[in-house]
Amino acid sequence: MPSLTQDHGGGMAKDLAKNRRVVMPSWTEHEEIKELQKSYSRNKVRTTKYTFLSFIPKNLFEQLHRFANLYFIFLAALNFVPIVNAFQPEISIIPIVFVMSITAVKDLWEDQRRRKSDQKVNNRLCDVYDRKQKRYVERRWAEVCVGDLVRLCCNEIIPADMVLLHSSDPNGVCHIETANLDGETNLKQRQVVRDLPQGSEFVPENYSSHIECENPNNDLRRFRGFMEHPGKVRVGLHSENLLLRSCTVRNTETVIGIVVYAGHETKAMQNNSGPRYKRSKLERRLNMDVLWCVILLLLMCLIAAVGHGFWLSGLQNPIYMIPDDTHPALAAFYMFWTMIIVLQVLIPISLYVSIEIVKLGQIYFIQNDLDLYNPVLDTGVQCRALNITEDLGQIQFLFSDKTGTLTENRMLFRRCTVAGTEYPHHENAISLEQYEDQGCGDADHSLTLRSRTSRKSLSCKSLSCNRSSVSLNTLTAESDTHSVHDTLRRHTPGAFSGTMECAVVPDPQLQAKLNTLSSAMRSPPRQQAAEISHILDFFLALTVCNTVVVSSPTQPRHVVQMPVVRTPLRSLEEMKAMFQKLSLPRFPSSLSQNTDTPTSLTKKLFTRGRSASYFPNNSPQTPIMTLQSPTTPSGTPSYTPSTPVTPALSSGAWSEDVDDIQKAKVNSADESESDDEDEAEELLYEAESPDEAALVQAAKAYGCTLLGRSPEQVLVVVPGTGPLSIPLLHVLPFHSARKRMSVVVRDVFSYGFSREVMERTQRNLDQYAREGLRTLCVAKKVLEEQEYEAWLKRHEYAETSIENREELLLESAERLETNLTLLGATGIVDRLQEEVPETIEALQEAGIKVWVLTGDKQETAINIAFACKLLRPTDHILMANCDSKETCEARLHELQHEIRQVTKEGVSEDDSSDCVLVIDGRTLDYTLQKELQGSFLELTCCCRSVICCRSTPLQKSQVVRLVRDKLKVMTLAIGDGANDVSMIQMADVGIGISGQEGMQAVMSSDFAISRFKFLRKLILVHGHWCYTRLANMILYFFYKNVMYVNLLFWYQFFCGFSGSTMTNSWVLIFFNLLFTSVPPIIYGVLDKDVSGETLLDLPDLYKSGQNSQAYLPSTFWMNILDAFYQSLVCFFIPYFAYTGSDIGVFSFGSPINGSALLIILLHQLIESRTVTWIHTAILLFSALFYYAFVLLFSLTCVTCNSPTNPLGIETKMMSDPLYYLVCGLTTVLALLPRYYTLEQCHRRLSAQDYSTSLRQWKENKAAQRLSSRHVPQNLSVNADMPHLTDCIAEAGAVLS
Repeated sequence: MPSLTQDHGGGMAKDLAKNRRVVMPSWTEHEEIKELQKSYSRNKVRTTKYTFLSFIPKNLFEQLHRFANLYFIFLAALNFVPIVNAFQPEISIIPIVFVMSITAVKDLWEDQRRRKSDQKVNNRLCDVYDRKQKRYVERRWAEVCVGDLVRLCCNEIIPADMVLLHSSDPNGVCHIETANLDGETNLKQRQVVRDLPQGSEFVPENYSSHIECENPNNDLRRFRGFMEHPGKVRVGLHSENLLLRSCTVRNTETVIGIVVYAGHETKAMQNNSGPRYKRSKLERRLNMDVLWCVILLLLMCLIAAVGHGFWLSGLQNPIYMIPDDTHPALAAFYMFWTMIIVLQVLIPISLYVSIEIVKLGQIYFIQNDLDLYNPVLDTGVQCRALNITEDLGQIQFLFSDKTGTLTENRMLFRRCTVAGTEYPHHENAISLEQYEDQGCGDADHSLTLRSRTSRKSLSCKSLSCNRSSVSLNTLTAESDTHSVHDTLRRHTPGAFSGTMECAVVPDPQLQAKLNTLSSAMRSPPRQQAAEISHILDFFLALTVCNTVVVSSPTQPRHVVQMPVVRTPLRSLEEMKAMFQKLSLPRFPSSLSQNTDTPTSLTKKLFTRGRSASYFPNNSPQTPIMTLQSPTTPSGTPSYTPSTPVTPALSSGAWSEDVDDIQKAKVNSADESESDDEDEAEELLYEAESPDEAALVQAAKAYGCTLLGRSPEQVLVVVPGTGPLSIPLLHVLPFHSARKRMSVVVRDVFSYGFSREVMERTQRNLDQYAREGLRTLCVAKKVLEEQEYEAWLKRHEYAETSIENREELLLESAERLETNLTLLGATGIVDRLQEEVPETIEALQEAGIKVWVLTGDKQETAINIAFACKLLRPTDHILMANCDSKETCEARLHELQHEIRQVTKEGVSEDDSSDCVLVIDGRTLDYTLQKELQGSFLELTCCCRSVICCRSTPLQKSQVVRLVRDKLKVMTLAIGDGANDVSMIQMADVGIGISGQEGMQAVMSSDFAISRFKFLRKLILVHGHWCYTRLANMILYFFYKNVMYVNLLFWYQFFCGFSGSTMTNSWVLIFFNLLFTSVPPIIYGVLDKDVSGETLLDLPDLYKSGQNSQAYLPSTFWMNILDAFYQSLVCFFIPYFAYTGSDIGVFSFGSPINGSALLIILLHQLIESRTVTWIHTAILLFSALFYYAFVLLFSLTCVTCNSPTNPLGIETKMMSDPLYYLVCGLTTVLALLPRYYTLEQCHRRLSAQDYSTSLRQWKENKAAQRLSSRHVPQNLSVNADMPHLTDCIAEAGAVLS
């Protein structure tokens, strides 16, 4: 401890705390570190907003941030001023108290739900080491602190972010499930910190290291720091050493970790932002119209004030007024504020609350639409943003990812090229097509994990085994059979491994070459021996270079214990000896020691209770091989031919005691009968990406089977021999900048490649891309020991760095991944999702420009674009591939000129109908620079669609932001993976697809769907409905408020602009607050201007939302003018009817209020396109509620409206037939223009536009089908379509 004191004494700990965190065991005696750790957040979480004491003041403070609430509170307070009050002060506070109380109750209910959830989480128990008691004791999660050592068992949830110190797994491995954190249910591997002792028992007292790591942040995939041992030895810490809060331990019986982040500082809580709130375009327009209403209110009040001043000036000592010395100008000033109070209803106080209620209703119907429900995943639409539903109806640009969004993200191994020789796998393609034709493809949709009863029970059972495996990224490896139909029907599917993924039928030519490994025939020529060596290296790379976890089928959430093998393992040294002996990779067909088949070996791998030991031999003379991963699409690097290297030796071997071997033989003999009776045990592969799954399954089809994996080695089966142990030195994970992953292992014998081989491979790669396949390269590099040691020293420095760690690790990986030797390449087909072509076609017909932003090669993207009808046969493809900024600028101008030439020739009716821009990532970088943004946007506006290839996640978000901000359009982005998150968050509306790549995109989105085809109805139907409903409801609110307020304004011309009203204050307040507020809400939730079937059949109807036709400035002012007209009719017909009579002021107001209610309710009935029993019931209820209230008020009220007395007024007026005549005539005359205008519009639409549009649309669609017969319609775009390349060439002019 003295060294630590010296390092951190004198306030150094406080300085370190600013940039990084220092963590030691909680019982440390170092006072400064102890005080520092006390300042860290405790593990108690509180997601509530309020406490018992803070609720009222805090909630009031939040509500006062709304301008409307401040406005009405000001008016209520103003009404308490005697000189300007308009009616009883107590009544004036009712509306604002009512609205704010509803909001407060809603907030309190939501907060109470959060409080109960917090209590449940904080009261969970876990085992924490107590140094005083020298044992682990149970503590509540809320009591856990930074520095505590926590012990967890299998299936327990992790209480805080912990660095893994110990695992009961002998390899120091722990597997966790992160479903609670990011939705991914595949197992993720975590490792104990390097150099920590791994024995049968972990002694907390012996742990004396300290940790320095970065401060808390929300990056789930990054953790930077180091652990310093007492001997000043530093070991780098990374995300593989961190157990995150809310994850679940799944495979290890016991793990121990030290808490580094607790409570709200954990990464899970840092990412817990809840539902997203955005401001919709319609809401921004609403705020502008509210300002117009404020201006109108001020104008009306000013007219009343001026009128009152002139009226007072014209009076000559009236006997009905109490004389005072107030000047008319001052009286006019007072009257201005009085009229503000009287006409306050012009600003709709209940509008904002009504909008929230309507949006909740719209979300309810969207989420419960059975057409958007996926029975396979048992999920519907998720609405995560609660206030932008109407934006779905105004989308103008759609940005889509390709892989997993337009395609299935279910990779099927299609073909490969090895050592320059192409193997087309025709039988594999034919068998898959036959399987699809037989209708067996649907079998993949019922995803269940087959679990057999194990003869031997395990002490650690998974709680998640009863889950539907549709969410488990579980891969099932079959026995070594090549009967595709048998395999398809016996296969146990998983998320990344359906029946077709695992049923790979080997290419006969390639299979025959591999079979020579176990052939006893004469040795082939040396040239063929070299080729077979390359083939073996190729399949070993596919098997080893991945992060696939091998699990047991009887316990699908548990990793295979490595090793439990009953046969002697072959080492790389034995392979090398065979290489040298026969000058080719030759293995004996039968070995006296090896009597087990791979199938029986697989079964014995899962036998618990037996152990073997692994003794690595770090021979400095052993060259090392780096295998480049094929798990990401990559371009063609510049390869450098390498000369043949000397034979390389494996440095590891498995060994068992002789007694154990003899026991194994006895046990094997005893169990042989029962083994033969049971079906051959299967392996479960759990992969983090479908590419890995497809390639591991392909390698297995050729006999290279992955049997197990640990941090130190990989266990595989090679054709012609038993299990092979390959020491695993380093894993360089995938990075979007490098576009690859690599593993460093001890090398086997290998040859170099000639330039001719690389050129042939390049040609095959280009052909794969043209056929729509994902091209993946496989390469290796042989390192000498000195070169490896030099690289390792710099790499360890990068691993232990806290600042700039990512950059240093990237530089280190790129330094290693140079001068690679190409082994071969694979072609993987990613099939289109169902109904993608129809969906894109409908969206384009709706006027939405669809852009595809993908990381794939241009040829692949173009091919998929044709298959999904993004590209048409008549389209001109504009290619933009530039190497410099100057070239890019010239190319943009050239393409603009080309488009002008095309349109001048009259090829199309509009500029953007037949031009599609295809641009690569490097050129996109140039166009995103400020100088070229204008030219790029000008070019894209002339194109019907844009395809951005080789684009990075950052470029995707930059493109979306550029189009959104510069063109001022509504944008939507859709994707399924973590690389789409930035694009989704940048768009006005972000949609995530809950696909094969976890839930990062869903968690960052505004809406989540499970299939791309659901986008069609979500946008064209629900989007249109939400926009038109809300727009019409808002306009209706403005109309009814202006209409009713104008009645009070017209009365001022007959009362000397005194601020008097012809109705009692109770009716005045409740008229808009209660009597007429519910019908608009029902109108906004249920009204359908067009049926869903029609909207799907006529996508052109969606353009009305894009052009904001339902809520134009002209529409707003037409409603205001209509409100003025109706208010004139509603006021002056009763006025003339009762002129000369002796009725009082409130009696005069009775028919005006009754007529206004009927006009407002029937106006909505006229505007409604859908009238159901719910509409009718609500309208009748509103009318009856009004009359019941006023009658009860008239019968019981004596002093409730001081100083007037409304007793008996309503009953007297309603007993007069003239009352009903006036109300009826007023209502008819007021609504006649509105009814006549809408009836004419409906008649024209029904008789002409609708039928004509429908007929024209059907004719156009038939013509399009006729013209697109030569476009590949197959959803599976693969090499079995030889006409595809010709079709693309003939489809349109490629301008390059």
